[in-house]
Amino acid sequence: MICILLVAGHGTVLQTQIKNDDTGLYSHLTGVPKALLPGTGGKKILDFWWETVNVRQLFTEVYLVTNADKYKHYERWATANDFPVENIVNDGSTTLKDQLGAVADLELVIRSRKLDDDVVVIAGDMLCADQNFDIAQVIRFFRSKPGELIIYYEMEEGERSSSRGIVEVCPKTHRITCFLEKPEEGRTVSRLASVVFYCVRRDTLSYMSDFLSLQTRTTERTFGLFWEWLINEKQLDVFGMKLPTGFQLIGQVGLSDYTKWLTHYSTKKQDNPAQPITCRSYARVGLMGNPSDGFNGKTIAMTISNFWAEVTLVESQILALVPHPLNDPTEFGSLQDLFCISRREGYLGGLRLLQATCKKFYQFCSKRGIALTKQNFTLKYDTNIPRQVGLAGSSAIVSATLKCLMEFYNITDNDLPKPIRANFILSVETDELFITAGLQDRVVQVSEPLVKFLKSAIYKRRIREFSTVMVKRTDLPRFWLAYLSDPSDSGRIHSNIRQRWLSGEPVVVEAMKTFAELTDQARSAIKERDWTRLAQLMDQNFELRRSIYTDDCLGPGNLRMVQLARQFGSAVKLPGSGGAVVGLCLDQVRLVEMRQAFQEAGCVFCVISPYIPSASSVGGLH
Repeated sequence: MICILLVAGHGTVLQTQIKNDDTGLYSHLTGVPKALLPGTGGKKILDFWWETVNVRQLFTEVYLVTNADKYKHYERWATANDFPVENIVNDGSTTLKDQLGAVADLELVIRSRKLDDDVVVIAGDMLCADQNFDIAQVIRFFRSKPGELIIYYEMEEGERSSSRGIVEVCPKTHRITCFLEKPEEGRTVSRLASVVFYCVRRDTLSYMSDFLSLQTRTTERTFGLFWEWLINEKQLDVFGMKLPTGFQLIGQVGLSDYTKWLTHYSTKKQDNPAQPITCRSYARVGLMGNPSDGFNGKTIAMTISNFWAEVTLVESQILALVPHPLNDPTEFGSLQDLFCISRREGYLGGLRLLQATCKKFYQFCSKRGIALTKQNFTLKYDTNIPRQVGLAGSSAIVSATLKCLMEFYNITDNDLPKPIRANFILSVETDELFITAGLQDRVVQVSEPLVKFLKSAIYKRRIREFSTVMVKRTDLPRFWLAYLSDPSDSGRIHSNIRQRWLSGEPVVVEAMKTFAELTDQARSAIKERDWTRLAQLMDQNFELRRSIYTDDCLGPGNLRMVQLARQFGSAVKLPGSGGAVVGLCLDQVRLVEMRQAFQEAGCVFCVISPYIPSASSVGGLH
């Protein structure tokens, strides 16, 4: 593959204003070509691009196209920066009037050097907001697609579509469906701006001569009009890849615009240098319908503020995952201590969740055409969610890790929408770590910013939808939670139900349909604030689950907690896969008595508080 850097433009406006500036601040830049002006990070603009593409594993040759007026400047730059002088191509132009045009400059290099390979084309006078993106990731994505590749970014507030080449991109195929060169305001809702950063296949290079024959004026021989012609008229397959950073082509801008963008990008990098990013996700309690979320059913669930997982990300020289001192122990007091901890907590802590999330995140961004910056980080986590009691502690760690990664790499909700995010978290657990899980936990945990107090999800896995019911905080009953001090692995409770469901066993299939019907009834009860009816439905949910999973599978610990709750007239069911119970006791006196009974039985008991992300009196029930 060959890389071609274009620096043949004539920046008469910028150079004239630098020459005529009477402040004296820019006198040392008089006569300096645009690409050799200061960029971000203390480097010349072209220095950054040369460092980026000077990778022998990716490019067999790198060429630079300039004009006759500035050729000597680039020759001096080349000798000082170990760039092969013989690879500088002079297009012969000396003024704006006799310039060839960007597409003609590219065609000149290919024709004069007899190039017969795929090429990467980059404007060497383009400011880049982030100096760390990975060009190897761009090349890999290009080679995975059957067509050309255009790099684009999401414009910042204040940037006008009428000053950019705007692309409309299919989110599923990443194919550019339309290219609009500097469209009038209102012509498109897209805020995705292309930059002069393209990957072109050798077979497509011949289209340039056809395009040039149609454009007699050099001012029309621009890449914007070339792609508009190639995509909209010729209907060629051209794909888009997003870089999570901003770009500014110096082009014909004036001194004020150049200094404005240079200051903006430089300040943007310095605003929060290496500030830690900390994100939380909360434990999930299934109120109704579970475990049917793993079987195309419906569920109602909420996140609770009592228990949480917190992940902190800090930029660092190397990528490091920090073991948790309690959950990922590597030192023990004795062999007996190791035995006791391993028997009680197993061998798998949270470190594997961090690693699997990072791996899946990189894989996702690569497939979705999102180039990540070459930045390393250190991840560490903390959690107070009890282990192995079915409160979605694993998915909470994955969810919090994903939030940190998205913020660190500037991945937006448009890049990774919440419904896709829920499936992403599920795939980390099921595909990477083979954890038995359903979508209920992930939908609830990623929807946090959308709701206030009672958080839950009525979720149909097949059609991927959830709905919201608004509930006043003061209307909510007091749910309680109890869990075993020494639980077994909660994942074991799923038993062979999945195999029985996949094989179409009528009892199991019918049970999952009934779970969904109970969930619909519970939703109506919540809307009507009929908490007595909700309590009855919670009991029915447990009995239905018990009938298909059997007592042997549920385990004696779970059954004892259910029996104890019922002695005090409380509704009770399993909030997850096992090890804990959730209940609704409408008699506050008996609730206090029940708390004492659970504590005397060796269980942990608490009244749960729905997660509250902001001060409000209304919450969403999903």
